[in-house]
Amino acid sequence: MTKMILPSAVGTTIGIIGGGQLGRMMALSARQMGYKVAVLEPGTGSPTAQIADIEINAAYDDITALKKLLAVSDVVTYEFENIPFAAIQEVTASGVGYLPQGHRPLEITQNRLREKSAAVQCGLNTAPFADVSDGPKLRAALADIGYPSILKTVSGGYDGKGQWRLKSESDLPEALEVIQNAECILEGFVPFDKEISVIAVRSTTGEVKTFPVFENVHVNGILHLTSVPAVLSDSLAEKAHKLAKDFITKLDLVGTLAIEMFVVGDEILINEMAPRPHNSGHLTIDACNVSQFEQHLRAVCGLPLIEPKVVRPSVMVNLLGQHVEYALEQWQTSDFSPGHLHLYGKDENVRDRKVGHITFCDVDTEQLRKIVDLFLINFPE
Repeated sequence: MTKMILPSAVGTTIGIIGGGQLGRMMALSARQMGYKVAVLEPGTGSPTAQIADIEINAAYDDITALKKLLAVSDVVTYEFENIPFAAIQEVTASGVGYLPQGHRPLEITQNRLREKSAAVQCGLNTAPFADVSDGPKLRAALADIGYPSILKTVSGGYDGKGQWRLKSESDLPEALEVIQNAECILEGFVPFDKEISVIAVRSTTGEVKTFPVFENVHVNGILHLTSVPAVLSDSLAEKAHKLAKDFITKLDLVGTLAIEMFVVGDEILINEMAPRPHNSGHLTIDACNVSQFEQHLRAVCGLPLIEPKVVRPSVMVNLLGQHVEYALEQWQTSDFSPGHLHLYGKDENVRDRKVGHITFCDVDTEQLRKIVDLFLINFPE
């Protein structure tokens, strides 16, 4: 069922499952577009709730609460992928409200084995991988994939959590202990040239748009920098766009699909994906003619999508808890005051927790890089 959900004078409401920073930035875009916002989140006063008109506090799998959110909203979306997909499946089958994305994006992306298998089934390349649910399977996979390799939990891990690099057979005992307590996947280590991401957005009408390729740098498994435009050949950029468009279309998904990729020579490998706006796309707020958040809302509301373009070359620096004090000191100086500061309303600046970002923009890419390098000289680890 396709609907066009337009803002109205009495207040059309967009419901968001999840109260984190992605929901917050989605809510800010919704407000700008003229919508009201409702949020479902277990804790009170979340980053999204600070922007919302309606706050429902309940677990993500609370069917009664989900139905309440659907009842008070004209359309509902979600801001992260670790919402129990069975609960979404149940409430969408009940006929209450309108959640056009359904449960499939969650079902696929909250399990790394299903995620990688979906990519292969769609004809895309990934690092070699294997299900390693017991000791014999792990040993067989290591014999096939070899060292170094990465052992990952199939669900729940993010920002480098739930991952172990296996360098040699001496790491096998720890790996065997890990798989006794968690379902895991083994992936071959990829000696990539660079990390990139492409954000594809597909409307309820079937219209698909992709954002310009982003170039990413991770530190300790957490995104540190994102740059746009990426330093990439036209042929590789075109290949990345085609992969993203084909993938979201073949999966028949609605909304946003953010795809992290490895560039290895002239080849692109799919690494991970997320069915929602992505950390690497935050710089679209300042760098592009449309943000990933507005585009996502357009998609789930059935509105025409905007062809994304880079307005100003930009670099985004992620701010973790240990970075905020330094960033605020630097941002207020004349050298860095042009940087666009975004803080997420988190209640604590916890170490290694994403609490904000700052985006630097300049039409002169050389000057842009100088500003970013200067900003990062004494950046806390």
